[in-house]
Amino acid sequence: MELPQMPELMGLSLLVGLLALVATAAVARGWLRTEEDKANPPVRQKANESKKSGSKKQKQNQRVRKEKPQQHTFTHRLLAAALKVLGTPGYCDGETLLTSHSELGRGDLDPREENLEIQSHSGNISCMDFSSNGKYLATCADDRTVRIWSTKDFLQREHRSMRANVELDHATLVRFSPDCRAFIVWLANGDTLRVFKMTKREDGSFTFTATPEDFPKKHKAPIVNIGIADTGKFIMTASSDTTVLIWNLKGQVLSTINTNQMNNAHAVISPCSRFVGSCGFTPDVKVWEICFGKKGEFQEVLRAFELKGHSASVHFFAFSNDSRRMASVSKDGTWKLWDTDVEYKKQQDPYLLRTGRFEEACTMPCRLALSPDTHVLALASGTSIHLFNTRRGEKEECFESVHGECIADLTFDITGRFLASCGDRAVRLFHNTPGHRAVVEEMQGLLKRASSESTRQRLQQQLTQAQEALKSLGALKK
Repeated sequence: MELPQMPELMGLSLLVGLLALVATAAVARGWLRTEEDKANPPVRQKANESKKSGSKKQKQNQRVRKEKPQQHTFTHRLLAAALKVLGTPGYCDGETLLTSHSELGRGDLDPREENLEIQSHSGNISCMDFSSNGKYLATCADDRTVRIWSTKDFLQREHRSMRANVELDHATLVRFSPDCRAFIVWLANGDTLRVFKMTKREDGSFTFTATPEDFPKKHKAPIVNIGIADTGKFIMTASSDTTVLIWNLKGQVLSTINTNQMNNAHAVISPCSRFVGSCGFTPDVKVWEICFGKKGEFQEVLRAFELKGHSASVHFFAFSNDSRRMASVSKDGTWKLWDTDVEYKKQQDPYLLRTGRFEEACTMPCRLALSPDTHVLALASGTSIHLFNTRRGEKEECFESVHGECIADLTFDITGRFLASCGDRAVRLFHNTPGHRAVVEEMQGLLKRASSESTRQRLQQQLTQAQEALKSLGALKK
């Protein structure tokens, strides 16, 4: 047998030794890593937890960013104020306290009161209502609150509000009582009316508290409007079918009106509390008289008159403050101003005073507001507002993209100085420059015909005030 040569044997031995050395080094390295892990487990665990925590926070921040709606911004030279969030909005339980001073009973809010909040709604505002004394503005939103604003703060830097919580529901409509010491709301989920009263506590403070029972459910279709008569004798609710209900203040139905208009788009009580009107699919506005006896007892509902002249369905209408004028806007692309101071019991029809064009009404629903002196008509379509001079029928102002969503409500304050609108989480207030211009035109015409010096002085004073108001707003035409 032949033995292997010496060099080959030495090469094989070196190869085996090298493999053994590599294996030993690998085992030693693994052992050292194990010992290091045993010695420092909290550090690695903490690092992992930190990574997980960081990723969780990042996800939460992303979620918050997605859920938080972006506040719509709007600027205009005639924008007087925006009642909106100044702090972090939030929902608080319990009743909302009002000022603890007795002046509140007379319609004043004390700006020093700690319970007044410098913030607005955290949800979209659906309805507004000015109190009959002009000192309050009520707003309701889907954040389950009603807020009461002081109108004397409108031109201030901060706008304070009082909050009333709507428990287990939210309000879609709100209306003040004639004495400004209560308000009613329409409940979105409850489909009924709830009354909030302002009551006095033992310590002299006030709170808005809901009455023990809501009104019974009577409507079978979504509600379109509610109202309280300025006389305090009745409440009106109207639904989108053809039903208008007349209630007493105890929640009993006095009368049911079938409008026969295919559907109701809008219904409202006249400021004089004598009439209730409705509009809808038909090209007219129907008006009824709500009759009471000498002792204040309800008697009957009688058909009074109709506004006839549109050629398509009527979107919206409004009464003037004295109930002697009415305005309407229709899908036929026109708005109309009417003289309703007629002897309707002798079959006298209202007179058409003015017709204007508003093409936007042909393609989308519209809302309107008539200034207290009937000189200005405000029309809202989508997110825009258009102001017309009713004496000349001309458009004078246009505000575009006022809100982040379609305008939900539009109204003048009782003085006619401001026009208020809502459509997102803010109420925006505009200076009524067309109203001041209309006063200038009217006073200049009356001055030419004035015969006595006292009359001329009075007219000149009103003319000067209107001109100064326009000058301060940079809207005086030379």
